[in-house]
Amino acid sequence: MVENPAKWLVFVLTSYLAFNVVISMNTPLTRKTYIVQMDKSAKPEHFTDHLEWYSSKVQSVLSEPANEGNADEEDRIVYSYETVFHGVAAKLNEEEAARLEEADGVVAVFPETKYELHTTRSPMFLRLEPEDSTSVWSEKLADHDVIVGVLDTGIWPESESFNDTGMTPVPAHWNGMCETGRAFQKHHCNRKIVGARVFYKGYESATGKINEQNEYKSPRDQDGHGTHTAATVAGSPVHRANLLGYAYGTARGMSPGARIAAYKVCWAGGCFSSDILSAVDRAVADGVNVLSISLGGGVSSYYRDSLSIAAFGAMEMGVFVSCSAGNGGPDPASLTNVSPWVTTVGASTMDRDFPATARLGTGRTLSGVSLYKGRMVLSTKKQYPLVYMGSNSSGPDPSSLCLEGTLNPRVVAGKIVICDRGISPRVQKGQVAKAAGAVGMILSNTAANGEELVADCHLLPAVAVGEKEGRLIKRYASTSRNATATLAFLGTRLGIKPSPVVAAFSSRGPNLLTLEILKPDIVAPGVNIIAAWTGVLGPSSLPTDRRRVKFNILSGTSMSCPHVSGIAALLKARHPEWSPAAIKSALMTTAYVHDNTRHPLKDASAATPSNPYDYGAGHINPMKALDPGLIYDIEPQDYFDFLCTQKLTPTQLKVFGKHANRSCRHSLANPGDLNYPAISPVFPDDTSIKVLTLHRTVTNVGLPTSKYHAVVSPFKGATVKVEPEILNFTRKNQKLSYRIIFITKIRQTMPEFGGLVWKDGTHKVRSPIVITWLAPLL
Repeated sequence: MVENPAKWLVFVLTSYLAFNVVISMNTPLTRKTYIVQMDKSAKPEHFTDHLEWYSSKVQSVLSEPANEGNADEEDRIVYSYETVFHGVAAKLNEEEAARLEEADGVVAVFPETKYELHTTRSPMFLRLEPEDSTSVWSEKLADHDVIVGVLDTGIWPESESFNDTGMTPVPAHWNGMCETGRAFQKHHCNRKIVGARVFYKGYESATGKINEQNEYKSPRDQDGHGTHTAATVAGSPVHRANLLGYAYGTARGMSPGARIAAYKVCWAGGCFSSDILSAVDRAVADGVNVLSISLGGGVSSYYRDSLSIAAFGAMEMGVFVSCSAGNGGPDPASLTNVSPWVTTVGASTMDRDFPATARLGTGRTLSGVSLYKGRMVLSTKKQYPLVYMGSNSSGPDPSSLCLEGTLNPRVVAGKIVICDRGISPRVQKGQVAKAAGAVGMILSNTAANGEELVADCHLLPAVAVGEKEGRLIKRYASTSRNATATLAFLGTRLGIKPSPVVAAFSSRGPNLLTLEILKPDIVAPGVNIIAAWTGVLGPSSLPTDRRRVKFNILSGTSMSCPHVSGIAALLKARHPEWSPAAIKSALMTTAYVHDNTRHPLKDASAATPSNPYDYGAGHINPMKALDPGLIYDIEPQDYFDFLCTQKLTPTQLKVFGKHANRSCRHSLANPGDLNYPAISPVFPDDTSIKVLTLHRTVTNVGLPTSKYHAVVSPFKGATVKVEPEILNFTRKNQKLSYRIIFITKIRQTMPEFGGLVWKDGTHKVRSPIVITWLAPLL
């Protein structure tokens, strides 16, 4: 944790406020897209359908009402929504949006929001590899009936990962379709890719028409990100998969028998909320069972977050929603997608690495990583001049970042140049170095990245090193008149210890929207993940990269999210009756918090033990999740009752209550009473309150007759009691409740972490505990 509590609190509060500041350069009369939520039940009878009513509402607030024969009002409607959300996306100016928000039947009006993408070995690392008869894949699960909707940049259908050989017919419940467009026809869908759609109206409204010469205005993936995530979810097995010889082996998705429906919502200029909302709305109507969403924006209140509202509607319809936590780590409170009905996924490493070395003229060899393979080769028997353009410090300065135009060819030509991470993409620094005539690059981490190493497929010989090694190399280059080095690339190495480790870039808690809801929920492999790739972009994603590969290795919470989505599909196949909350509970309560050296999970940014703000419930453990013993189930009404504790007005609550005309039951004494698998009591700033009691209910999904004993870790600041300490189950699906009582001993200035485990001799049902004491008011 951070040493200075006051500084830490100021930082996280500043971060939170920054998320909620919107800077607009638009004038009040500039039209932009707004998402308009309507009360479906309020439609007057004289309208033939809801869209006619919605259009009438939009027309009624226009500054220049549409004349007869004028299609202005019609042009203003961008999308209509009807499944997880009711309303339209419309082009309005600020005055029109304000008037519409006051109109009868209008629940809420949201401005368009831009989202960003959060940019094999993992099945074996997760013990899913079918090596023997105990494999989950050997049990003939009906995962072929599970359909995962992937909201991303589209899909490259020719990839072997989407081969449908041997797959059964498309499930009867599927209502989706295969939209056609440039370079994408009906035959590109099959029994693996069962649907493909595009959503671009919001994007074009904000940025102008898509240039169809430069970008596929169809489900075809030009970026590669969507192909990679879809293959990670449910890619068919592909033998001898590799990236230029690295990570050689069989690549397969987490749920290789599941189907994929691709919803293209992201384009060259980003991903827009009206398109994302339309995709979620359509996907649920199409019949997806799982939604995988590897993108995010900032954090805003639940009732102002259109993706959160859409995910709530999907959850009501029984759809499991998995979202990436974001790549804002290791800063605290850097999370996105924090709603409790969404499974928020952080990133961790695996036990595979791609080692490379930098050997200095002093004879010292320093370790790093790389995925370089190309025509440019450095001799390991020769030393090359070494140059660093910055000062010898752990922090970067403008001359050390190797940005476009900053490297003088006269200085770096024929040399290995040292570049600091930051500002520009890692591979782009290599391109800049190569263009300036450098023969190689050493990419040095700064304090923000610590010792975490992410391998890249560079355009020139390049090795990434940690901050400590980078500081040593920079000192050598800055103080030695004739500094030299050479680089070597050692291929693929397995069995790395310790692993997993929480990735430095993985966004962290706390969840400042609601401290009682621990986020992220879980971590999964997200560093150096190999999966299918687009056929029109090189592995570095740089326009100058002429290499073409069938598989690529990427890192980010974008990669960890589809791991969880695929495993959720496996659980849905095994337990089709489970709710989204039951699946999340199984994933969380079976997660582990120790690495392969049996020590607590470490944090790559500091090489110190991590905590639940970093990894949530822990690292995903799919085989255990299939048989969790107990689950914490949550019904849609329970989530609504949670929202009733969030100081929302009746109008704001109506945003979530529209589907089933919900109202508050006042069943939760405080937000911490939501039946969440993680337990996060928050003591208020009133120091006279020394006792907090939270309530939980577990459902027996294991053996009908079973006895569970509670074990709670000790805390410095509080005594923790569980009542009752023993739960006796006599039948399957029986529900039993317990109380967990927190009694303050000594108020702590920082949160305390621990856990509660229910044990029956076979299962260990673990809930992380985070106790927070709010600072007393002065």
